[in-house]
Amino acid sequence: MSPRNAFYAQSGGVTAVINASAAGVIETARQHKTKIGRVIAGRNGIIGALTEDLIDTSKESAAAIAALKETPSGAFGSCRYKLKGLEESRAEYERLIEVFRAHNIGYFFYNGGNDSADTCLKVSQIAEKMNYPLQAIHVPKTVDNDLILTDNCPGFGSVAKYVATSMREAAFDVASMAKTSTKVFVMEVMGRHAGWITAAVGLAEDAATPIPLVLLFPEVVFNEEKFLRAVKNKIDTFGYCCVGVSEGLKNAEGQLMGEAGTRDAFGHAQLGGIGPKIAQIIREKLGYKYHWAVADYLQRAARHLASKTDLEQAFAVGKFAVRFALEGKNAMMPAIIRTSDRPYRWKIEAAPLAKVANREKMLPKNFITKDGYGITQHARAYLSPLIKGEAPPPFKDGVPRYVRLKNTPVAKKLAEGFAQK
Repeated sequence: MSPRNAFYAQSGGVTAVINASAAGVIETARQHKTKIGRVIAGRNGIIGALTEDLIDTSKESAAAIAALKETPSGAFGSCRYKLKGLEESRAEYERLIEVFRAHNIGYFFYNGGNDSADTCLKVSQIAEKMNYPLQAIHVPKTVDNDLILTDNCPGFGSVAKYVATSMREAAFDVASMAKTSTKVFVMEVMGRHAGWITAAVGLAEDAATPIPLVLLFPEVVFNEEKFLRAVKNKIDTFGYCCVGVSEGLKNAEGQLMGEAGTRDAFGHAQLGGIGPKIAQIIREKLGYKYHWAVADYLQRAARHLASKTDLEQAFAVGKFAVRFALEGKNAMMPAIIRTSDRPYRWKIEAAPLAKVANREKMLPKNFITKDGYGITQHARAYLSPLIKGEAPPPFKDGVPRYVRLKNTPVAKKLAEGFAQK
């Protein structure tokens, strides 16, 4: 009997290193050809499985798969599509199993964040109910860094490195112009509920490079009067001020101040625009000239500035996902376990998805200074190792050289059974 195939897909917002996890899955599977046949990828995430729009990764060279480690974004396409409860969406889950059965898929690797962990768990449950042998392993990824049972999430370290670097560089710019021009720079970063990325902005400043920073966390209710006092104090002392603000900043009523009025496929409010709002408040109330920037996709696509630690961990969770499956594990997630801060050491262990799905890891209170506008030494001890090391991609003619896979389709075996909404 030929070995069963593996299915791999990417879900949710992509990162600078999610393709390294894909490489970890594919390269490790290729080392076990007697146990795993082909790795079949879903084009545009779980949508690819539902529509039987599948990609044959065996058509890619070893060099192309290796180059995924140096390439940002999702090589196979991602999606924001939430499968609901087993009974409510039973037809979709049954369709997944139908596609898996047709293509002899016995391993399911789903690379994503909180919603993806939930989907992976549900797929394992419906497979069991339908007596279909399938091992489902969630491959963690999220720039928000909010998955529990893992010390940190692949994708976060590179975003942290990008925002800290960008704020430091911008601060030098503002400092040079502050006497006669701009006195305030505001940078908006991602983070819907948890302020991990906002905290990382705090790494822009250290003892050797003092910067007048004010950080606005989603965990700290925005108080306009107190905030303006903090900004004025920085400017009175240093001559300028830099503000890092989370897209998830909330007012006293608990409302998202940057909510755009639309929602994504997961039901999450579309966020963006709190940066210019904060800048405008400063202008109206204090009269200072300002500039603002929204890091947006730039922070999660910046492979040229990826953290080497993050890259290594992203590859490792892909590799261990396959190892766990071959060991017979199911409904599990490779979790990063920190064993030491100095020197920084980590290992991978299996975490049960039943304890991961639909839970969020918030920024600890002791990571935020008592005034609510900075990070503590506890935060620095946690964050600093995650941004360490450089792993630049190859450059040609002055720009990064990234790989684009052939993404050869797998021939369909079933009738159309799913219409994308």
